[in-house]
Amino acid sequence: MPETSDTAAKSTAETDTTAPESQAEPTDDLVTTRHSITVKRRKLAYTAQTGRIVLRKEVLNDGTFDGHKPKAEVHVTAYTLDGADPTTRPVTFAFNGGPGSSSIWLHLGVLGPRRAVAGDVNAPEPPPYGLADNPDTLLTHSDLVFIDPVSTGYSRAVDGEKPADYHGFTPDVESVGEVIRLWTSRNQRWLSPKFVAGESYGTLRAAALAAHLQSRHALYLNGLLLISSVLDMGTIRFTEGNDLPYSLFVPTYAAIAHHHGKHGDRELSDVLAEAEEFASRDLPWALQRGARLDADERAEIVAKLAELTGLSEAYVDRVNLRIEHVRFFTELLRDEGLVTGRMDGRFTTWEPDGGREHMSDDASVSRIIGAYSAAFNHYVRAELEYGSDLPYEILSTEVNRAWSYSDFEGRAVSVVDSLSGAMRENPHLKVHVALGRYDGATPYYAAEHVIAQLQIPDQLRENVETAYYPAGHMMYVHPESRVQQGKDLAAFVKSASNR
Repeated sequence: MPETSDTAAKSTAETDTTAPESQAEPTDDLVTTRHSITVKRRKLAYTAQTGRIVLRKEVLNDGTFDGHKPKAEVHVTAYTLDGADPTTRPVTFAFNGGPGSSSIWLHLGVLGPRRAVAGDVNAPEPPPYGLADNPDTLLTHSDLVFIDPVSTGYSRAVDGEKPADYHGFTPDVESVGEVIRLWTSRNQRWLSPKFVAGESYGTLRAAALAAHLQSRHALYLNGLLLISSVLDMGTIRFTEGNDLPYSLFVPTYAAIAHHHGKHGDRELSDVLAEAEEFASRDLPWALQRGARLDADERAEIVAKLAELTGLSEAYVDRVNLRIEHVRFFTELLRDEGLVTGRMDGRFTTWEPDGGREHMSDDASVSRIIGAYSAAFNHYVRAELEYGSDLPYEILSTEVNRAWSYSDFEGRAVSVVDSLSGAMRENPHLKVHVALGRYDGATPYYAAEHVIAQLQIPDQLRENVETAYYPAGHMMYVHPESRVQQGKDLAAFVKSASNR
């Protein structure tokens, strides 16, 4: 017999007065799978573990301990070689930058055992894309842990917590450092050689982490892998009164101009040598002279800067010798209706507005991000067997826009002092710096400038090595560079492991 309307109303009212059940605390949801890859006829069996681990914080109320409260769930993907001795097997913790980027680029670009099939500048892969084994993976020589900072990938603040609490320099370093400490402890890896790999803003995070892990947990690293390095944001930000980037970007401008035929049949090495000398001497001198330059001096600087960058003398003169990077990318090939990429100046795309000073699309991102997105979203479910209805946040522009640098109020964002201190305290800390010649986001000459400013004794300078690639920010997009980079990173980890 069906309920009457009165009975139904009574039942509903009674249900509404029932107190809701308390929400269960979040817990780790790691999934373990087993795989293998063949590298140079050697079969490597490895275990993958992916999912979210809960970060907790000790809470005090009026000086009384109130427990370890869950604050965030951080997504990680770890690969460990089966049967290896954890006291001799290195482990590398890796992430990208942004800030606001997931670790997808290093994960499926160069370091992980599987890679996205994205193609390169002259042959981008069409949809629906694909996955392939990565014989250049660092897993051959090191276990790997990929970390997605809060609000990237599948990482999120827990219910009731503010994501913005993690969107800043210090809380980001502390939270990523806590992930590293937890994974190291839970997997009994304190005696393993330990490395941190970061790309772009991730290099700034990595350098800060070296100091933080030492001071907070006495966790000393063997090495840092800094890929597309930026340790001092003042070297890449074109802000009023800061003339440094206008000089430090010139060698990259010259490299991109050379790639697009603006230097005839000259060797790239010759062009770069000339650009570096000009950027280190004549141009900084001219910029600081300002109105004190006489007409002949100014004309000479204008002519040389135009020749190196491939721009017209009239343009260089109009911008007062100061070529901002995005304006360069839109100006270089304007007469062809094209703009070059920022992340990788080898890429070009059509610009519908020929008068624009800021490109409407960075082809060096848009031509590859679809391949990485498709590859990861398939891979994490079909092969790593981790299911989530959350969107995997590859690049969050909202996080990037809201990022807080309050620790550096009134001064440039720099970790030069932090890295210098970490190296002095840990004289065994080695640093590998990987740089792309066509990287218009973190130019190689700016990185060289910063490395030279490290406050370390001469005997520690041999702990820093650099590697250069004929590609851009994600140099591993270029197949030949990926192969060479795989060898370079492996050699670095082997030499710095002290095992």
